[in-house]
Amino acid sequence: MEIGLSHYLTVAAILFTIGVFGIFANKKNVVVIMMSIELMLLAVTINLVAFSTYLQDMVGQIFTMFVLTVAAAEAGIGLAIVVVFFRNRGSIEVEDINSLKG
Repeated sequence: MEIGLSHYLTVAAILFTIGVFGIFANKKNVVVIMMSIELMLLAVTINLVAFSTYLQDMVGQIFTMFVLTVAAAEAGIGLAIVVVFFRNRGSIEVEDINSLKG
């Protein structure tokens, strides 16, 4: 049995679905929401690489590098904001962050 494009797309769809459910099911913890966003971005990169390999084109793999760079920057900046917020408020619950709206 050979691993084909449909297998990669299935894995990516499962990861993306887990990420979406992680965001909607968890309304308390910001870190879990950020991890769910990372799962969704990784599902997109799997799709980009799978289609790039299937079509024999390097464009998808180049876009994957950009997506991974943005994901790393998002994780770093997001975690820095969460640490500063935790130092000021003492919790990182989504409801506490929602109270910062002006």
